[in-house]
Amino acid sequence: MAYVQGLRCRECGRGYDIAPVYTCEWCFGPLEVSYDYDAIASVLSRERIASGPPSIWRYAELLPADRGNAVDLGAGFSPLVRADRLAESLGLGEVWVKNDTVNPTNSFKDRVVSVALSKALELGFKTAACASTGNLANSVAAHAARAGLASYVFIPADLEQGKVVATAVYGGNLVAVDGNYDDVNRLCAELAGTYRWAFVNVNIRPYYAEGSKTLAFETAEQLGWEAPDHVVVPIASGSLLTKIRKGFDELHRVGLLEREPQVRVSGAQATGCSPVATAWLEDSDTIRPVKPHTIAKSLAIGNPADGYFALDAVRQTRGGMASVSDEEVVEGIRLLARTEGIFAETAGGVTVAALKRLAEEGIVRPDERVVVYVTGLGLKTLEAVAPHVGPTATIPPSLDAFREVFDPDTEE
Repeated sequence: MAYVQGLRCRECGRGYDIAPVYTCEWCFGPLEVSYDYDAIASVLSRERIASGPPSIWRYAELLPADRGNAVDLGAGFSPLVRADRLAESLGLGEVWVKNDTVNPTNSFKDRVVSVALSKALELGFKTAACASTGNLANSVAAHAARAGLASYVFIPADLEQGKVVATAVYGGNLVAVDGNYDDVNRLCAELAGTYRWAFVNVNIRPYYAEGSKTLAFETAEQLGWEAPDHVVVPIASGSLLTKIRKGFDELHRVGLLEREPQVRVSGAQATGCSPVATAWLEDSDTIRPVKPHTIAKSLAIGNPADGYFALDAVRQTRGGMASVSDEEVVEGIRLLARTEGIFAETAGGVTVAALKRLAEEGIVRPDERVVVYVTGLGLKTLEAVAPHVGPTATIPPSLDAFREVFDPDTEE
């Protein structure tokens, strides 16, 4: 904790002490954690990181909570898979998939929640809460159970059944709200002002968001301490994209990357909820809120809190954005599964489909080392693909019946 200096407004730069606050009282800009990077650089090395745990906490010096008291289910250090068959199908050269489906509750949200609830305990909270499109609900419920905290998790009432069950099983309070995520989020903002609860994506948001940086940290470490040329990141609130970019920059700032990273950052959204991509395509600074209508419910945030910052990051790094239809989302899921054996949820389908679109448009180039972030497991969103897949054939239990349909001897 000696390395955390405080909070800083991302708009006006005003500083604040460490506390459960998330907006600047002067300009209402969002707050983020500031660090003493010189002090971190003096103690942190590749060797020190390698000797740490195989989780996000190997990077504790660059996180805002104490490793010693962490609420840790083992999030992080997920596989970075070289995806040559996917690359070939898209006409690209070197593609890697960061497979965060293998985290404890099967999404990248375990990274941010581990940090958020660790900080919540340090700040003396007894109850954890969140507004969620599903994955965050799973993770908050699980980590709260691990920490012995009471929990209140708020979700849209039409959430996928897999995510509902995977939250309720941990025994906390699961509250379904008649409305979309933005309605849920507004309710949680009111509750955060009423009860002394640690709302991970409201009053604990500055700390929570820092967990996403670990995706960049791991990517660089797994590539032999080199940054990729291009990353493709799904956009919901926009925080994930901005923090991945920040993560690469921080590694260079503390001396872990020898060369200044020149990572191009591209974003992916579903057409049924694409306020950031729409602003990009219209070359506008105005992100107009929308009412979500897409199968990619984990990305269905119609009024993204960090949308402008995500848009700015893509522009500054000379990346691109794409929005893809629900049909393309399903095909993205199936493409990744049949080429690389990774079953992604709908958000992953959005990201793979966006990669395909960006490759076709020449924004992602064959000469680049590209990393695609797959953030959740397909078993959570079976409803999206169930109508499109099934048995190749149904046959009686006999060899002759099999041979009437299949001829393996002619297959290569």
